Amino acid sequence: MGLPMSSDFRTDADVALPPLAHASGCGCLLHARRRWGTAALATLAAPGVWAQQGGAPREAPGAWPECKRSSFAKLSSSGAIEQQAQQQYMQMLQQANGKRALAPRDHPQSLRLTYIAKRIIPITYGCNPRARDWKWEVHLIGSDQLNAFCMPGGKIAFYSGILSKLQLSDDEVAMIMGHEVAHALLEHAQERMGKTNITRGAIEIGSAVFGLGNLGRAAAGGVGSLLTLRFSRDDESEADALGLVLAANAGYDPRAGVTLWQKMMAANKGAPPQWLSTHPSGDSRIKEMQARLPRVQPMYASAAKPDQRFAPLTPRSTG
Repeated sequence: MGLPMSSDFRTDADVALPPLAHASGCGCLLHARRRWGTAALATLAAPGVWAQQGGAPREAPGAWPECKRSSFAKLSSSGAIEQQAQQQYMQMLQQANGKRALAPRDHPQSLRLTYIAKRIIPITYGCNPRARDWKWEVHLIGSDQLNAFCMPGGKIAFYSGILSKLQLSDDEVAMIMGHEVAHALLEHAQERMGKTNITRGAIEIGSAVFGLGNLGRAAAGGVGSLLTLRFSRDDESEADALGLVLAANAGYDPRAGVTLWQKMMAANKGAPPQWLSTHPSGDSRIKEMQARLPRVQPMYASAAKPDQRFAPLTPRSTG
């Protein structure tokens, strides 16, 4: 059954973030079933696309250390989580469509996101074998939020606010998309679930052993929350590293990761201190990206470059 996309696209709707979506650190940072996901994205993500782009990277993705997944991810069922993500993604699309906030597939920014995804997706197969069987989807959601995410199973969404307010270049969009896709490839949702279960179990055992009661559980729960935050900051650093590799091999300039986060910082004044944030601070992130540039610049230099470029989304524009 198809889900018609609104031709009267609005960009200021309030569209709830799916529970399994990764909320990215910008305060920011899942086609319709008339979709380019199962049909078109499955086609454009086929192995032949790599050949059209000039071939695979000289270093095989399977050899990239950035692709290594945590053993904690194995404590949760990837299939079950991907199925949940699919359901939540469709609920979000239905909500957006009901508010005229689901961009039509011929919207210039939808075409832009699809084109960039076409270049990134084939590179993911060697990083996580499950990615080859994912039913990849990409959607533009009309909301002022600075947000973008890729849910488990390859369900990608960009909110129009992040494109218009930050006036992103194609290279910067690719940095965000690579980062969000990296979360799915590294199975960070599964990893967080596994770590959270272990942390909670340890807290309960400690409370029982030491007779801490409810007060002890509350105090230990605070420690558990900080541990969970720490895990999430590590996830962000890992996704930054792999995202740069993916975008560079897709032909997008990794130096855009620095300009992207400079824009993020300008738009995210008043962010909490780094140790209380689920993400590294902007300054830390920029320094880490600059340190990674010597690794990814040769990848970018040898990659086939995009043959199309797109203009940023004009603020409050619907076209």
